[in-house]
Amino acid sequence: MAKLKTQANDASVDKFLADIKDEQKRTDCQTVLELMKSLTGEPAVMWGKTKVGFGCFHYRGKTSEGDWFHVGFSPRKQDLVLYLHCELEKQTSLLEKLGKHQIGKSCLYIKKFEDVHVPTLKKLIKKAYQSPSIAGATIDQP
Repeated sequence: MAKLKTQANDASVDKFLADIKDEQKRTDCQTVLELMKSLTGEPAVMWGKTKVGFGCFHYRGKTSEGDWFHVGFSPRKQDLVLYLHCELEKQTSLLEKLGKHQIGKSCLYIKKFEDVHVPTLKKLIKKAYQSPSIAGATIDQP
């Protein structure tokens, strides 16, 4: 079974965010950072070179096994990606209220933080933090 390449590390979250060149994206990331900190009570940790995660759980999937964060985010060129492992495709009532976004399997893509309804986003983050799941994975809480 393959181990994940992306691992938690000691890199500075503050330095990572300060190095984001786009001012709007940097501001949005700071906002999401504070929001996730307050909702999870967890410290922000760098995972790999570009992901900021909160909390940690161990999982075993069909082809890989490893530790991963409950919720997190990453500033990408096109979008700000929020990693929310709460089976987003099943959260239709919340997603309808969220505002401008796109979803992937466990990813919520937003262009600008101001495009989303914050109380709804908070509900999605809480749901993901409280019940992490990855399709086909067995989750072991550390």
